Amino acid sequence: MSKVAGIGMTSQRTRARMIERLRDQGIRDEQVLAAIAAVPRHLFVEEALASRAYEDTALPLGFAQTISQPYVVARMIEVLRAGRELGKTLEVGAGCGYQAAVLAQLTKEVYAVERIEPLLARAKRNLSAIQQFNVRLKHADGHFGLPEAAPFDTIIVAAAASRVPPALLQQLAPGGRMILPLGAGEQYLSLIEHRAEGYVESRLDGVRFVPLLSGTE
Repeated sequence: MSKVAGIGMTSQRTRARMIERLRDQGIRDEQVLAAIAAVPRHLFVEEALASRAYEDTALPLGFAQTISQPYVVARMIEVLRAGRELGKTLEVGAGCGYQAAVLAQLTKEVYAVERIEPLLARAKRNLSAIQQFNVRLKHADGHFGLPEAAPFDTIIVAAAASRVPPALLQQLAPGGRMILPLGAGEQYLSLIEHRAEGYVESRLDGVRFVPLLSGTE
């Protein structure tokens, strides 16, 4: 029996412990918790790291990228959902596809872009393996969003920018919300709401993300 198979047999228990830990950390949106519980995180990490999949930590994916820690995924999505539905959602930085899979439990339209082609291929395999077919993936530079599918009700960025990419602001629908990490040294989560009076930014928690790089590879 492979390590992944072994982990799979106990994943329900470890997932349940992860959800209780998220509650203890202050996550209150039960739909977000249910979405995270529904996604087998151990299938999205390297087999050698599968035993650590349900720890509250970021894990390496290769290519100097990481899979975000469960709390950060839950926190970002909870903020985006507060008092509303996600609607048409864009994820910038698909990585291994984990966060896109969580988002896909909460809304029917998920688009995700990834600049590193081998990671995009991995995300496609992972999402196919769990039969998550309502995520549209594209190999693209996240700074430019996905103009052909815009506007988006929700945008979530999984890498830290020095400033908000102008293209992402332009692709945020009226009434929409975007959350992204900002900063080079010290980083924080920024929530941007597209209100009638313009864009309103709220500074949230301190975080640590890989940088949002330009170009594709």
